[in-house]
Amino acid sequence: MNDDLLKRITIDARIFGGKPIIRGRRLAVEHLLGMLAAGDDMETLLEGYPWLEPEDILACLGYAHRLVEHERVEPVMVDTAA
Repeated sequence: MNDDLLKRITIDARIFGGKPIIRGRRLAVEHLLGMLAAGDDMETLLEGYPWLEPEDILACLGYAHRLVEHERVEPVMVDTAA
């Protein structure tokens, strides 16, 4: 992941309580990721937000990847003999 791309993700305490946003605009990374998860494609997002650039979408995906790349889930063992 290109660190220059991640510079597109910013935080401003005055916007959405400091949630990560795209280039200082009022579009939260989580909102854009939610739209992608719901099935919207890049073209739809770019049409809906004329100021948005393809690199912004890639930056959101890269940001999400950075958050989960070292995440580990430990299974919980449950004793069912009781």
